[in-house]
Amino acid sequence: MSRTLAGLLAGLAGAMVGSFLNVVVYRVPRRLSIVSPPSACPSCGVQLKPWDNVPILSFLILRGRCRNCRARISFRYPLVEAGTAGLGVASVARFGGGEAAAFVAAGGAVLLVIALIDLDVRRVPNVIVLPATAAAALWIGILSTVKRDWTILTKSYGASAAAFGLFFVIAIVSAGMGMGDVKLAAFIGLYAGRFGWEVSALALFMAFVLGGVAAVAFLVTRRGGRKDALPFAPALAAGGLAAVFWGAAPVRAWLNLP
Repeated sequence: MSRTLAGLLAGLAGAMVGSFLNVVVYRVPRRLSIVSPPSACPSCGVQLKPWDNVPILSFLILRGRCRNCRARISFRYPLVEAGTAGLGVASVARFGGGEAAAFVAAGGAVLLVIALIDLDVRRVPNVIVLPATAAAALWIGILSTVKRDWTILTKSYGASAAAFGLFFVIAIVSAGMGMGDVKLAAFIGLYAGRFGWEVSALALFMAFVLGGVAAVAFLVTRRGGRKDALPFAPALAAGGLAAVFWGAAPVRAWLNLP
């Protein structure tokens, strides 16, 4: 399969995953089933027809309104679908059409949904982050066994343990970070550490930089006070994704490593 075709298929699959992620973002914080009932308009409650639930395309055809009650549909829905489609294409473009691209795209989808939920409700749900961490650990374990390369496992697990420990200490000594961020850091350690300890270190460094910038912006724009809880998961997610796509080169160059 050519990389172009693989990228196209990854984009289509990503758009469909994004449609499902919109359901997860809405229902998980409300403790609703993500399986049933089928998707419906949040304004009038009418169940969506299959042709009204096509990622991105349905939003454009309906001009951003419910077919039944004409209530506005949030722009977040097509943006999430387009974002996961772009993530799939970018993963194939950067890592090829194999296992690494699938790992990056799947982990990126997890980071996206957790970031959006944290923005909405200031909480990182255990029901997502814990299974995702277990799945990433299993994936890396199987990969190391198949390739007989135990450095992948030791780097990933080591980075995860280090990230968890660092964030756990910060959460204990500071009231500004919750245990959800600690668990998410462990996931990002696995996700980024799979590509080297430098990538994991870069992910956490960028997360702190982006989180600091966001905190300053909240204070300057007066959207939040010093005692207000600010969501840190979006910064962790952005740092993790950026680091994975950039790779180890920036850190190795900064440290003058070969």
